[in-house]
Amino acid sequence: MSITIEPAAHGDIEEIDTLWREAFTGDEPRHRAAAAVPAKLAFQPDLFLVAREEGRVIGSVMAGYDGYRGHIYRVAVRKSHRRQGIGALLMRAAEARLRALGCIKINLQIRAGNDAVADFYRGLGYGTEARIDMSKQLS
Repeated sequence: MSITIEPAAHGDIEEIDTLWREAFTGDEPRHRAAAAVPAKLAFQPDLFLVAREEGRVIGSVMAGYDGYRGHIYRVAVRKSHRRQGIGALLMRAAEARLRALGCIKINLQIRAGNDAVADFYRGLGYGTEARIDMSKQLS
């Protein structure tokens, strides 16, 4: 298995869309690759990484940095490639890029009840904090 981790490109949108539809079933249309990928590539594109095998996108991670803390979003690995360490590779690459920017803390969100994903992040050293997550849809 020869996996490379590199920044995503506009030409990856279709493959990322397939990946995300597989990984994030039931997502709202605003979370689809056609909307999210161009927006991310326009802002901090070096923090949107994909895992490739033989040129094909098999995983992704979006990260962001606001100058104070980092954020991780949309970690996904194709079902056919799970449990091979690819998610951990993506996370380590995103963490390294955030650390290089001066980031000292990373936040991420997972859906309540997603115990397998929570266990994955715990295995990477992440812990649960007592917080209430709030949001406001602007469009």
